[in-house]
Amino acid sequence: MAKQLLHSHSHSNGSGWASLHFHKRWLLPLLLMLSISTLIVFFIRSTFDSSCDRSHLSVLEKPGNVNSASPIGDTPSPLAFMKSKLVLLVSHELSLSGGPLLLMELAFLLRSVGTKVCWITIQKTSEADGVIYSLEHKMLNRGVQVFSAKGQEAIDTALKADLVVLNTAVAGKWLDTVLKENVPRVLPKVLWWIHEMRGHYFKLDYVKHLPLVAGAMIDSHVTAEYWKNRTQERLRIKMPETYVVHLGNSKELMEVAEDSVAKRVLREHVRESLGVRNEDLLFAIINSVSRGKGQDLFLRSFYESLQLIQEKKLQVPTMHAVIVGSDMTAQTKFESELRNFVVLKKIQDRVHFVNKTLTVAPYLAAIDVLVQNSQVIFLCS
Repeated sequence: MAKQLLHSHSHSNGSGWASLHFHKRWLLPLLLMLSISTLIVFFIRSTFDSSCDRSHLSVLEKPGNVNSASPIGDTPSPLAFMKSKLVLLVSHELSLSGGPLLLMELAFLLRSVGTKVCWITIQKTSEADGVIYSLEHKMLNRGVQVFSAKGQEAIDTALKADLVVLNTAVAGKWLDTVLKENVPRVLPKVLWWIHEMRGHYFKLDYVKHLPLVAGAMIDSHVTAEYWKNRTQERLRIKMPETYVVHLGNSKELMEVAEDSVAKRVLREHVRESLGVRNEDLLFAIINSVSRGKGQDLFLRSFYESLQLIQEKKLQVPTMHAVIVGSDMTAQTKFESELRNFVVLKKIQDRVHFVNKTLTVAPYLAAIDVLVQNSQVIFLCS
């Protein structure tokens, strides 16, 4: 099956359907391999059902069917069949948020097996941006080619690629804007990785080509069902073959956080920087701060817990909360609301904001309780 990836793509309508069928045949093995492989999630934005364990690897499920995945161990990489293939990754932006970071880790996984990986970013500011510069050089140092999303090189690469990954719903606008008349030739080899669950993403401008791509990959069953219903009800279009890939923390990341020596050193360092004692109880939520990620619910629940402890005169360790994923420079309206809530409730000495960072392991080592947000309709729509 992997060898068949080398077949060229025909440009006629009839062969276009054959190409679509062909890509669907090898798309499932690719998704299965991704589910077995470790996706390092620097911002822990995964959605887990009640049976998930953070120490386990990701699991791929086609809605209604569960395929179990065994640990990789010392066996050859399950992505080895992607060696020498050309993959184009299309990101809506390049920032320290979940979507771009997940796509970067996919790029590194593919590079590790010899895949030729190209990256384009749709939305880039004209001004110098330290984060973009840092992340682009991180990719260049790992052998990922980075170039403009609007030039001829992007068009040529999309036409030659064995696989094109569109990351997030809004990346769909790139198809018409840049590829134009070449869109039908590229759609049969597109894997659309969708993370969003907010209503304003359900626009034909974004997703009108969705029914014609080779497949869609979505982070949770709730999101997959939401997209299926909304696209049919609002847009009267049908979702393509859709696969649910539950994201997870990498084994390597968790091992660093759980190593006894490293954990002790990291725990002491982080807690000292936050003003938290070793015997204190530290809660954390690790997400880029934005509306719909649940930081407001986290703070409200934390405050109510403090009130309950005081009212019931419960004997518990001093509690602290840390929000990792702040943006000190942007100071969005939502983050201002969070900070104002902290001041209003006079819990500044108990709540700590930490800027966005790629270095998550120290915080996993330092905390006692990790609070995980979930993708649910009333939170994100």
